[in-house]
Amino acid sequence: LTASCVSCHQVLAPSPEAGCRAAPLTSGRRGLLWRLRDKQARLGLFEIGPGHELHQLTCMMQAGLWAATQASMDHPPTGPPTEEDFSEVLTQVHEGFELGTLAGPAFAWLRSSLGLAEEDYQAALGPGGPYLQFLSTSKSKASFFLSHDQRFFLKTQRRREVRALLAHLPRYVEHLQRHPHSLLARLLGVHSLRVARGKKKFFIIMQSVFYPAGRISERYDIKGCEVSRWVEPAPEGSPIVLVLKDLNFQGKTIDLGPQRSWLLHQIQLDTTFLRELNVLDYSLLMAFQRLHEDERGPGSSLIFRTARSVRGVQSPEEPGSQNRRLLPDSPNALHILDGPEQRYFLGLVDLATVYGLRKRLEHLWKTLRYPGRTFSTVSPARYARRLCQWVEAHTE
Repeated sequence: LTASCVSCHQVLAPSPEAGCRAAPLTSGRRGLLWRLRDKQARLGLFEIGPGHELHQLTCMMQAGLWAATQASMDHPPTGPPTEEDFSEVLTQVHEGFELGTLAGPAFAWLRSSLGLAEEDYQAALGPGGPYLQFLSTSKSKASFFLSHDQRFFLKTQRRREVRALLAHLPRYVEHLQRHPHSLLARLLGVHSLRVARGKKKFFIIMQSVFYPAGRISERYDIKGCEVSRWVEPAPEGSPIVLVLKDLNFQGKTIDLGPQRSWLLHQIQLDTTFLRELNVLDYSLLMAFQRLHEDERGPGSSLIFRTARSVRGVQSPEEPGSQNRRLLPDSPNALHILDGPEQRYFLGLVDLATVYGLRKRLEHLWKTLRYPGRTFSTVSPARYARRLCQWVEAHTE
């Protein structure tokens, strides 16, 4: 398998950008400073290098995604996705594995509509640098990765979750076009990986909500309930990056100032959409970053402007409901809000759990086990309402 990875690297040569990133490593003092800065930016994350138990898997993912993105670059979308685009499956055979790309043309069009260049996407996810792993506080058995630049998030998914995502994909794309400032995580690709003749594994790719991560001080995963919603914080001074939960947030507030009314309106729009899809168990991811002095207030040197998706349609909402942000150079602008003192990174993730028979039975069991307590498995309508109430109660 290791030989296969080398072969893939030879066939799918790393991008020029990857070569530029690697060059400083061999150049004396400048290279040392580059390594120190890179190490500091990745504090608490772990490179998946040779010897790591997931190295072979991520090596195949990188080679496969390089080729898959090349296919979309060779045949770029010519217009909005059709019904056939949403159902297309492209399987590319590599040495020792196969990578499937599900709804590839639809996702290529979506990436383009978000202003994401395919060359950048390919360079970040391809063999140019090792993926990063972090310690997840999720109870699922999924594996979580970040691209080496921390811009893209990869997560393994169950087959039934993938089916739900693809079934909802046309409406998801329509929602993002109608509401270019939606808090929904930007889903960028769905893939399958089969090693030799083994069982297919599925994974998704999305924009990381926590990007750029350099100055982020706290991270939270919020569901608006209390059962199993506490994480033991890392010891003071520990380099481990932990995502905390609802009970860890007690006594804290999100200070948004005039941005609060926009956030309440947008969370209502997005949770209503998820309720209509019969989806529950999603999370509001949040991160805090203290603003520098020159980033605060109307007198700052930053440009005050309205962020919009590239080529996104005009929203039917009144202009006052659109989010205005201070965004001079933040590439992931769709998830960022500035308050008076803090910058907040926000996004709704895990959009694939449908309220079917399995979840209805789980709801009955938890009702008996946790009488009088709030837990995640409730009807989509109640779940949406409860999360909106949480945001209203914890913002000012």
